[in-house]
Amino acid sequence: MTIALVQGKALGGGFEAALSSQVLVAERSAQFGLPEVLFNLFPGMGAYSILSRRIGQRDAENMILSGRLYSAEEMHALGLVDVIADDGQGELAVLDYVRAHQRRNNAMASVLRCRQLCNPVTHDELIAVAEEWVRAALKLQPRDLKMMERLVQSQDRLARPQTNQFNPGLALALA
Repeated sequence: MTIALVQGKALGGGFEAALSSQVLVAERSAQFGLPEVLFNLFPGMGAYSILSRRIGQRDAENMILSGRLYSAEEMHALGLVDVIADDGQGELAVLDYVRAHQRRNNAMASVLRCRQLCNPVTHDELIAVAEEWVRAALKLQPRDLKMMERLVQSQDRLARPQTNQFNPGLALALA
């Protein structure tokens, strides 16, 4: 059994990676989204295939084309998040989930395998979608690339560790 834990934001490929797991646990403040549409592209690494099987084609397309962030509660209501944990308790929730399903592990593993057998995402399908993504990426215009660059810069700013604003020279001058 594969279990993904989302703490913070799972966007684009991170969301796709989490979707590929069999069980998805999210902390309450987690957010999910597929921002590719903001720069005139679509998620090409499995989101369409997985979402269309789990929530239906129309809802999958709406989610992909919206470009918006979804809360853990919204994802749970859609059936995409299996367990919501309080913030800071995600790892404990994963352990609790494993313990709770240990006694019926064989049955659970079989049901999850049946899910994949009845709704397979084939290698050929993933390759075909990735090829469509490449075709779409090659059609991007300069304005699309500028938007992508702005999004990357914004993400870099958010990912940069917060530096302490403490100025030792100022502290010495005050002493």
